[in-house]
Formats: sequence, structure tokens, C-alpha cells
Amino acid sequence: MSLVQYSDSDSDPEPQSNPSPPSSKKTHPNPTTPSLPPLPESFHDLYATATRVSVQDDPNLHDGRVRIIPHIEGNWPTHVYLQWYPCVEGQGLLYNTLVQCGIDISDRSENQVHSLLISDLGVKLPLHISLSRSVVVRTEQRFELTDALENAIKESGVLSFYIQPDRLYWSSNYEKTRWFLVLGVQKPKNDELNRLLKVTNDVLARFGQPPLYAAPLAQGQQSSSSPRGPDGSLVEDFSECFHISLAWSLSEPSAKDRERIDAINLGALREKRVGFDVVRVKIGNTRTYIPLNTRW
Repeated sequence: MSLVQYSDSDSDPEPQSNPSPPSSKKTHPNPTTPSLPPLPESFHDLYATATRVSVQDDPNLHDGRVRIIPHIEGNWPTHVYLQWYPCVEGQGLLYNTLVQCGIDISDRSENQVHSLLISDLGVKLPLHISLSRSVVVRTEQRFELTDALENAIKESGVLSFYIQPDRLYWSSNYEKTRWFLVLGVQKPKNDELNRLLKVTNDVLARFGQPPLYAAPLAQGQQSSSSPRGPDGSLVEDFSECFHISLAWSLSEPSAKDRERIDAINLGALREKRVGFDVVRVKIGNTRTYIPLNTRW
């Protein structure tokens, strides 16, 4: 892992030859002026994954998980997503939600439900909304795919936007080898999630990759007033599919587990606004950040 590099302009200024004498009058910082610049997008990725301790697929090293995409030379696991790094308040609301679900985030035994809020080292982890499946691209496709996504997202005209949590439920991966406790989200005002999904699906299709969702939930309910992509085609409505994963399990939840989750009142978490202004593309261990034109 490399350290963040800073330009020469960020170095300390040279001392003045005739410094002014210190003043005895106390000064106070302007409360409206931020004391530090915002962290770069790459900062939250520094500790987002554990250190690899083996080049072999060993489930014993990953809480029993089996890798769906095997390590093959020339293949690059790829994922397009939106990232949420919760603030202290948001993290507290999420912790309380897991407690209500009966999940002990400190229990790392194989048969338990595992939290996605913190790493094995106790470091807070970023959460995400997927805009693609975990797919595989070849070495020679990496830069072409990244460029295609950057151009398509820019041309889509999607601006930065907010979402709000909606409900809790259990959902499995495509292979049904893991089950996730997920936080569904309310449809954003200008349908940004569906529009970004269409852009991503369209680009990945050109590289022979499957879409994230195969068929719209609201099939047949589209109208002439439905959102359209840059090419004029209708944007399908997958609003009920978008979610944020909070925990995972190797065992399918029982009917009783599902009923308990359904009965949980999200309270203040449902009023939480989460903003997104960057689309992330992860190819192997390389991350590319595609900014959205901002509203704020």
C-alpha cells in the first residue's frame, strides 16, 4: 500500500526573514471556515480490504466464504458501485439497527451473521450500492472499459443526488452461497439510480457482460413519461432492487429470522439522507473515480 502523495505546493512555507513578534491578544478561528480540506476519494479505500495472506482460495481465511470468481491470470474481477462512508451519527444508527436484529458484530464464528460495518481489525468499512454484478474482464479490456464508463456516465447528465433508507430484508447472491441483510432505499427524486444502472448495463453489455438485474420488477408499467437514457430508450424501473448490504451469513435465514427483520422500525435511519457524487469502478485492486456533476 502506497502513501498519499502531495504536490510541492502543499509543503510548509519558508520562514520569513523578519518575523513579527507574537501578539498577547488571543485570536479565535472563524467557525464558518473549515480547519481541514476534505479527504480525497482514495482515503477511505486504504483499509477497506484485509491484507491477502494466501494466493490460494482458502475458505478458512475468509470466514468460510468461497470465492465465486477464481484467480485466473489475465482475468480481472470488476465492480461498478456507489460508496457510502457513514458519519459518526450514521454509523451509530446502523449499529443500533444490527443490535435490534440480534446481530453481535464482535462474534466472528463461522455460523454467525457477520457485520459489514467494521473489518476484522475493528476499522470502519465503507458501504455501497451496486451498479453492476461482480464480473470479469480481460487484461486488454481494462482501460477501454474504464474509458467507456467515464464517457457514458458523463453523457448521461446524471447529477449528484441523495437517497434515503427504506426497509430491511434478507437477500441472497446469484449463486445462493451467501445471504445478506440489506437496507433497501427509497427511489431518488430524479431516478438517478435507475439511470446510472442503465448506463452501466449498456456499457458492460458491449463487453459481453451480463446486466445486474435481468428483468424489471415493474414490467409493463412503463409509460411515455418514464425516464429515458441518452439514446432515447426507456429506463426500466429496478427501484426495489437497489440496496446497501449491512451483514452476511453462510446460512439461509429462517422464516422466524425474516419475520423479526420485517418487524423492525428503522426510525431515524429512515430519515437519513445519503449523498452520492462519485461512481466508482474497481478492476482488480485499481479504483477509478468518476465524478458526477454536482448539485451541492
